Amino acid sequence: MQTTEAYLGLLRERGKKGLPLERVYRQLFNKNLYLTAYGKIYRNAGAMTPGVNEETPDGMSLERIDEIVETLRNERYHWKPARRTYIPERDGKLRPLGIPVWSDKILAEVIRSILNAYYDVQFSEHSHGFREHQGCHTAFQEIYHTWNGITWIIEGDISDCFDHAS
Repeated sequence: MQTTEAYLGLLRERGKKGLPLERVYRQLFNKNLYLTAYGKIYRNAGAMTPGVNEETPDGMSLERIDEIVETLRNERYHWKPARRTYIPERDGKLRPLGIPVWSDKILAEVIRSILNAYYDVQFSEHSHGFREHQGCHTAFQEIYHTWNGITWIIEGDISDCFDHAS
């Protein structure tokens, strides 16, 4: 069984070369991916919030990972519905929030890490949205360090140009 970093490194190389992503489902049987996923998401403050059942990171064990892998291997894994709760916003309204069960969270993180390793290297270096270590702060840094300024601003209203188009 490959280590997580070795496998994800291979996926990054395949992604860079544009080679197809193959046998992904079989990689969901790799226990190391679950251990890495657990290490990534258990420290999240919301991780201890139970979903529709009482599963939390506290109940996680190698045996539980084996159970998840075995149900995947037998193609019997079923995603559970998320528990719906409402959290208050500053304006007084309530925002809906879905809280998945722990086993769904950890499986989703495994899938996310596989797909991220393959596809992230294919994105433009100027793409900042919804990427690890990228976001508004890196977009603003790029603008600050690479843009030299604006020479012209052209503003116009062309809505009347299409009134008589046939």
